[in-house]
Amino acid sequence: MERFGKGSADKAVDGFVEFLSSGDRATGEYHCSECGYGVTIFAVLPLCPMCGGTAWEQSSWSPFSRAHERA
Repeated sequence: MERFGKGSADKAVDGFVEFLSSGDRATGEYHCSECGYGVTIFAVLPLCPMCGGTAWEQSSWSPFSRAHERA
């Protein structure tokens, strides 16, 4: 699965959130679905450096989200 841009947090369907895997191309803020470790990425999602997890979920909150909405 290759993608850039908005991620799964904005695309929840029926309450389910799509997860991305290590090696998927992505951009934005993500957190490990196993331990919650957060990363900001502009390329390929890595293995989680804290727990070795491979599943990532896009963070739904960003300190810049309000500024981006106002622009």
